[in-house]
Amino acid sequence: MNIKKDIRFRVYIIFTCICLFGCAILIKAALIQVKEGPKLLAMAREMHTRFDTLLAERGNIYTEDGVLLSSSIPEFDVHIDFSVIDSALFDKKIDSLSLCVSKLFGDRSAEAYKEDFVQAYNEGNQYYLLGRKLKYYQYEALRSFPIFNKGKGYGGFIEDSKEKRVEPYNMLAYRTIGVFRDSNVSGLEAMYNKDLVGENGRRVVQKTTGNTWVPIDGSELDPQNGKDIVTTIDINVQEAAESALMSILKKYKCAYGTCIVMEVKTGKIRTLVNLGRQPDSTYWEDFNYALIPTEPGSTFKLVTLISLLNDKLVTVDNIVDAKGGAIRFGNEVMKDSHLGLHTMPIWKAYAESSNAAFAWLADNYYRENPTKYVNHLLALHLDKPTGIDLLGERRTVVTRPGSPSWSNTSLPWMGTGYGVQITPMHTCMLYNAIANGGKMMKPYLVSAIKEYGKEVKTFEPTEIEQVADSSVVAQLQKCMRAVVTEGTAKGIESPFYTIAGKTGTAQVADKGIRYSDGVYQGSFVGYLPADNPKYTICVVIRTKPHSGAYYGATIAAPVVRMVGDKIFSENMGAWAGPLDSLAKLGSAQLPAKAATARSYQLMMNALGRHTNIQHDYMNTLMEMYTDSSKHIAIEEKKIYRNLVPDVTGMGLKDAVYILENNGLQVQVLGKGKVQQQSIPAGTRIVKGQNITLQLS
Repeated sequence: MNIKKDIRFRVYIIFTCICLFGCAILIKAALIQVKEGPKLLAMAREMHTRFDTLLAERGNIYTEDGVLLSSSIPEFDVHIDFSVIDSALFDKKIDSLSLCVSKLFGDRSAEAYKEDFVQAYNEGNQYYLLGRKLKYYQYEALRSFPIFNKGKGYGGFIEDSKEKRVEPYNMLAYRTIGVFRDSNVSGLEAMYNKDLVGENGRRVVQKTTGNTWVPIDGSELDPQNGKDIVTTIDINVQEAAESALMSILKKYKCAYGTCIVMEVKTGKIRTLVNLGRQPDSTYWEDFNYALIPTEPGSTFKLVTLISLLNDKLVTVDNIVDAKGGAIRFGNEVMKDSHLGLHTMPIWKAYAESSNAAFAWLADNYYRENPTKYVNHLLALHLDKPTGIDLLGERRTVVTRPGSPSWSNTSLPWMGTGYGVQITPMHTCMLYNAIANGGKMMKPYLVSAIKEYGKEVKTFEPTEIEQVADSSVVAQLQKCMRAVVTEGTAKGIESPFYTIAGKTGTAQVADKGIRYSDGVYQGSFVGYLPADNPKYTICVVIRTKPHSGAYYGATIAAPVVRMVGDKIFSENMGAWAGPLDSLAKLGSAQLPAKAATARSYQLMMNALGRHTNIQHDYMNTLMEMYTDSSKHIAIEEKKIYRNLVPDVTGMGLKDAVYILENNGLQVQVLGKGKVQQQSIPAGTRIVKGQNITLQLS
């Protein structure tokens, strides 16, 4: 009985423990269900479902003419998970797969690819790299290849898509358009990033048999693609300006240069070129030099002249004495770059860029109240950013009376462009105001934002300030025209259109450079045509140390002329005269241009003019000119036997025909018409000699 009782007791204890354990399980299950249930459920779902991001397409950047400047293309990194590929499938298709991959990439043989694939398969490699930064057509081809066409779950095909930003015109306006590379964003890409970037979408995908993720129907939230940006850049003018600036920079091995072309009436920036010399002596759009403040030099004399005229202290016909080109102020002497100037009208002093004269004018009229002069600088917004829609514009420097840097020579030196630092964009904006009848326009680079081809925002021209009245503007325009007709820039006058502007040359002492280093900044800023301004062009170039060429008239003004010629010849801006009225643009006779008779006949027929050129003369070199009665005449051009003919200005076809007929071997650089020839005209011909033609 005692034994049975003892056994029964033990059974009760065990049963009670089991019941208590069961109750504990139920309580714990209830607690888990109530407290931890949602969290655990979410974890379970995460193992079998996930959210995938659907990337939005970044917007494009266009010109107003619809030319694409920047766009996005997909790139793919492809990996292979060999652990999920069935052995029978692998053995059956590995040969054909290796052959397909070899043909696609063309870098290795099919046997080499097969060897790598077999090794990776035997090792169970789950993330074998097949290719990086693959183009879309390569990605699509790989997806269709044997084994890979089974997808990720059975074929092990894993793709990682990325977006690559491309600029079809490479360096052209590269710094202005900017870059979009991960965290590196600049230019318009940075300024309008919020508009360009769009909004990503997402979708829910669920894991199925074979570790394949399949989208769940109805779970997709479509991405909102980025908006498109329409810039004011004219790609044709941009190309002409880059080519012109590049030629000067290379010729004189300059440190850097910038060229700005602004539309007078609107302030639209049609061209913005920034070229810096690289360690390998090439040039690249590496920095936005147009937004870097420097001492402007003589182009700043316009500010002094505006101040004097607005205060009614002088007229441009008043006489000023440059005193031989050297005047002492305190312990310093202000000198002209060329001595010998004495009494002359102010407009003449401006045209000749007399430092001494303008230092005297600033000091004489504002010595007692220099703040009055500085206030004119502030009224011209030279102490503020231009407001152009680009990031990175540096602060200007305007020295003020009473500041620690102010001295008894500050005023005369500021009158000639020293002791003040402004950007080339400020200089361009200021001269554009004079071209625009005194209205200072805000420079801008984007004219519209579009979404799916429809404009959602437009940017209109903005007037900042009326810098002078009509009488002052007329006097200023007279001075700037004189710079080109009889002053420091008379070498760039064109027979077909008029130019007005100002040269500038400043010795540089900044960023670790001392005056003794012999570094200069040459500039020219002006507008054209002078009688009805359409474009303002500003060119600023920094020289190498101790360069033999540094005057603005030498290194900057020719760039303006080349850009102006391109605009005129291409009839950009609708301001060039028709071809058959060129002779009426001035009193001078139309200069002769050489071409074959066939070319002249085609041109005259297109103009509806009759010619008496005989058929036998179709391949003969002719020249056209206007006689004393301004009638067009075409005559055979004289070519002297055994002497190299002058083919500059001719079309390539005609030039090659003439030169090869004279026994020369022709090589060609560029496109367009002949700008230069490597062997000067009149040189004795050596049969079989090479001659290189540089086309514009």
